[in-house]
Amino acid sequence: MNPHLTILAAPSRTLVAIPARWGSTRFPGKPLHLIAGKPLVQHVWERCQECREIDEIIIATDDQRIVESAAAFGAKAVLTSPDHPSGTDRIAEAVQAFPDHTTIINVQGDEPLISPALIDQLAVVLRREPQVQMITAAAPILDSAQVSDPNIVKVVFDVKGDSLYFSRSPLPFVRHPQPDMPHYRHLGIYGFQRDFLLQFVSWPPSKLELTESLEQLRALENGTRLRVVLTDELSPGVDTPEQADAIEKHLLTSPH
Repeated sequence: MNPHLTILAAPSRTLVAIPARWGSTRFPGKPLHLIAGKPLVQHVWERCQECREIDEIIIATDDQRIVESAAAFGAKAVLTSPDHPSGTDRIAEAVQAFPDHTTIINVQGDEPLISPALIDQLAVVLRREPQVQMITAAAPILDSAQVSDPNIVKVVFDVKGDSLYFSRSPLPFVRHPQPDMPHYRHLGIYGFQRDFLLQFVSWPPSKLELTESLEQLRALENGTRLRVVLTDELSPGVDTPEQADAIEKHLLTSPH
């Protein structure tokens, strides 16, 4: 080997995977529900298209109808098994077809107002800090009623921004109020180093995960903290037709 030969490592490539399941219990066919004339999943895909730090975007789905719709609006879709218990498992199967992408961002398929800048921020951290195995986001809670709302997931983190715990309970519990001690709500966007994503889905669901119904606790119980990126961007999800109607009104009246 030539001692003067410099071997350059291949640049890290980032893939956004959007899981889109047909059989939602509360809202069957949700990914193709029309909002302002476009399928819900198309709105999410178009927001991801605005990202500057992403190399590839795919829709990971269990249904041929979603594959065909994606092709119609120009997206790349991967048909996966219908038996996956979570969107994380679904994207872990889909990324097998993209072996040269070393960082993966899981963007929920029901958040049509997701911030492209937030997606980019997660991608940049994963590339610059390969020791960060998993990453997510959080925003300050401004409505005190949300602190005790079990539908709002709370997170606490250390001085480096690495997660300590996630819970549906008030977190932290305020026994002695402290100045400048805000509560933070967890946002459902995740990024992974590729190898860790495959490791994560190989672990069985953990006790805390099953107790709180929060899959990110599986990482904590197996000794991996999540980096928590702070943002003021809140992107409401669509879980019901009524929420879809509210998003449609917003989109029709917003300049975006």
